[in-house]
This record gives sequence, structure tokens and C-alpha cells, in this order.
Amino acid sequence: MFRKILKIIGIIFLLLFTVLIVIFYRFSTPKSDKYIQKEFTENNHNVFISQKKFKNFDYRVVTTQKEIDTTLPTIVFIHGSIGSALDFKYYLFDAELNKRANLIAYDRIGYGKKNTGNVQESIAFETEMLEDLITNLNKQTTVLVGYSYGGPIALASKNNYKKIVLLAPAVYSKVEPMPWALNFYKWKFTRWMLPSIWKSASKEKLSHQSDLLKFENSWNTNPSKVISIHGNEDWIVPYENSLYLKDKFSPKQFDLVTLDNAGHGLVWSHFKDIKMILLQQLKP
Repeated sequence: MFRKILKIIGIIFLLLFTVLIVIFYRFSTPKSDKYIQKEFTENNHNVFISQKKFKNFDYRVVTTQKEIDTTLPTIVFIHGSIGSALDFKYYLFDAELNKRANLIAYDRIGYGKKNTGNVQESIAFETEMLEDLITNLNKQTTVLVGYSYGGPIALASKNNYKKIVLLAPAVYSKVEPMPWALNFYKWKFTRWMLPSIWKSASKEKLSHQSDLLKFENSWNTNPSKVISIHGNEDWIVPYENSLYLKDKFSPKQFDLVTLDNAGHGLVWSHFKDIKMILLQQLKP
């Protein structure tokens, strides 16, 4: 009887694990332009999709305005790992944010429909790509929003922006967790099982800690005012990352907003809180 119970528990666990993997895979798989168009249409919002090129890499840019309205500030969203421009769809859908600002999101190299898996493992590369994307924007009216691995990309840009908003930023190497599941990528005999997008995330994760060492001691040389929004229950990118930044910056330049009981999915779970903070940053 005991063996039968263990067998049933094992089967249930395997089924639940399989379902979880399928759900996560579907959630993380890069979406087509057609899918994005449909998603916005069903939510009664305009979307404009374009392809940009940076150093022979093609990547996708998603905006909610056909042309930049120079009378308005601009919010540029930078996703993490695994991630895409659609991580910010609730913000791109929002009527109030669209009324108050130009909204731009993009797929980082290695995470979009094109060049999937070809992640560059370089904060410097990512920051250079970001600055190339926004080269024609007025930096004094531009707000950068960096989520997770997008945080250090925003911080590494040394332009003086209207504001840099960090969402659970991964900026401190000493508290960078290394989940056991990374072994599926490290082991050659299991790596082939992983989708390209997961390989991108694993590859970037394994190099992120050493790459951060090139930047983390000079975050405070960033001239912009910075606000970090972080959940104190985040185990994927620990809260200590934002506490590290608080120690690095002066109180006049840096604000920390702590979301009690929030995890790493705050960009979705705490949309209303983050939206209100973004609206505050758009004020003259």
C-alpha cells in the first residue's frame, strides 16, 4: 500500500511539473507580430511594430504611437531575462499612461522572434543598443524603466534622464542566486532539451555575476535621479540589490519603494502601484 501511495504521489508530481513546464514555455516563447497585433486589438489599443538593426542584429520595437509626440515625455521599457516587450503590455494598454507619455518597449537581442538564443551576455552591449534606439529622444524628457536584468542596462547609461525607474533590478553580484535548474543548461546531455529562449536566459544568468563586477562599484556615477521599486519577498532577484543601491547613492538622488510581500513578478502583480509611481515621474 505504501509503495502504491508513493507511486501515485510521484505520478501526480510528474504531471504537475509537466503542466508547469508547458505553461512556462508558452508564456516565455517569443510572440509573433500577428499575435501582438491581435492582443492589442482585442484590448482596443493601437500598436505599431517596427524592426530595428543594431550591429547586424535585428530586433523588434513596440510602440503605442505612430510618431513620437515631442510635447510629451517618453517612457522606454527594458525587459529582463526571460522576457520581451510584452512583459509591459498592461502599461502599453493603459489609457492614462498613453495620454501622458510616448510608450516604447523592445525585445533585447536573444529574446525576440529574431536571433532567439543569441544573447550577448554584455551589459555594455545592451546599454549601447539602448542608447542607439533612443538616440533621437530628448533625454531630459525620457524615463527609463528597467525590470530585473533590464535594471543594470538602464543604470549603465550615463545620460542625464528625466528619471530612471528600476523594477527589482539585478545590480549586485554578491547576492546573485544561482538556481539548481541552471544545471540543465550546463550539462551538455540535457542542454538540447531546452528551448532557445531558455538557453538565452541561462547563458546570460551564468555570465551576469561576473559582468556586474565591471559596473556595480560605479553605479553612483549615473547623473540621473533613480527610483527603485522592489518586493521584499523577491527570491529571484533579492531585495538586497536595491538596498545596495541605497547605500551607493545619496538620498537626494535615490529613492527606494518597498512593496511588502511582493515577489519578482511585481511588474504584473503590482501594476497599479507601479503605474501610479510612473505617472508621478511624468510631472514637469
